Amino acid sequence: MAQSRYVSRLTRQTQALILAGGRGSRLRMLTDWRAKPAVPFGGQFRIIDFALSNCLHSDIRQIAVLTQYKSHSLIRHLMMGWNRLNTDYGDMLDIIPAQQWLEDENWYQGTADAVYQSLDILEAFHHRYTLILAGDHIYKMDYGLMLATHARTEAQITVACHRVALAEASEFGVMEVDEDGRIIGFEEKPRHAKALPDDPEHALVSMGLYVFDSDYLHETLKRDATLADSSHDFGKDIIPHAVASGHRVQAQPLEHASPGQAYWRDVGTLDAFYQANIEMLADEPVMDVHDPDWPIYTKLVQSPPAKFTDHGPQGGCLLVDCIVSNGCVVSDSELIQSILFSDCRVAKGCRLERVVALPGCEIGEGCRVSGALLDNGCILPPGTVIGENAAHDRQRFHITRLGVVVVNRDMLGQERRYQPVEASHYSKSCQG
Repeated sequence: MAQSRYVSRLTRQTQALILAGGRGSRLRMLTDWRAKPAVPFGGQFRIIDFALSNCLHSDIRQIAVLTQYKSHSLIRHLMMGWNRLNTDYGDMLDIIPAQQWLEDENWYQGTADAVYQSLDILEAFHHRYTLILAGDHIYKMDYGLMLATHARTEAQITVACHRVALAEASEFGVMEVDEDGRIIGFEEKPRHAKALPDDPEHALVSMGLYVFDSDYLHETLKRDATLADSSHDFGKDIIPHAVASGHRVQAQPLEHASPGQAYWRDVGTLDAFYQANIEMLADEPVMDVHDPDWPIYTKLVQSPPAKFTDHGPQGGCLLVDCIVSNGCVVSDSELIQSILFSDCRVAKGCRLERVVALPGCEIGEGCRVSGALLDNGCILPPGTVIGENAAHDRQRFHITRLGVVVVNRDMLGQERRYQPVEASHYSKSCQG
């Protein structure tokens, strides 16, 4: 009980900043019309919902979201789906768009610059701690426990970290720690990552999630802003400088602050995004969105329950390890290890295997689709075959390094325009 009161005091002195301004260019066509944190995930969520839900479960209720690239879809989601915070009790969800300063016509130059350009707004709240989060990762974490580690070790920065396979580590900031968990080495996206001393198959990497003493953060950002050779990025500049300067930079392993089995995915590539969705179909998924003790909140689309139809002796639906969201209609078809987001329709005689279909997709009669990712609003003509002939698919669609076939409306010769996720069969009035 005393520990709980201690953590609650820390969370009340903390403001969370969610960095949600990046395009996420490695997601290619999925971010043509929306920022990466606004991309749908897991059947009914958006990627940013995971960081926001973690904040609420950690009792951090003063949150600012920093936006920039094609932010309309993201802002719409936040305004319509995240009005659960009670301002009468000091709760706050503040949306801070990118601002071009008069003396500088550039947008954000890096993650640290994004926070620096908003310092005049953030300093008005006088929080002792600042929690900086990426808005584009999938994970569960109790930030209160990370704050407790930060306060106990008297750190100036605490960095959340996780073990990943050595072959994947070069995509992240790789760290070395001493026996007390203090970071003694940090290298952003090294060509040859260093393995853990006790585990040659894995490396310890930054999750891009930091706790700062607010005064230290402000001083550091102001110093960094004066450096012409800085890229103004937390991973490339701020953290390595702090470590090299002997400042107290502490590591917080995810497994010590995760409710349940530790799980973290940076869904920054099409393959990672697709695989993270498919992983949710496991019998006992590590990322369990059905956990009543740690639900993931979101804006729910107002549409009917899913419907499955059977039209006679040769009809009926077969579903194996699938997620089918509200508003979907499936007629006389087979779905195997597939996810249908809200308001998708599957006509009779189709077979879908390992398909991730984002909201509003329509699958015509007799289609066979396997190993594919369909962007929202795709309409597959009757008899379409995807995933059986790579050479044929490559002529029409995009194929990822791991062989996932990615399809959007433009590739299908359909009108390419902005379409809100909630603009579906049952919510045409929501279009904007």
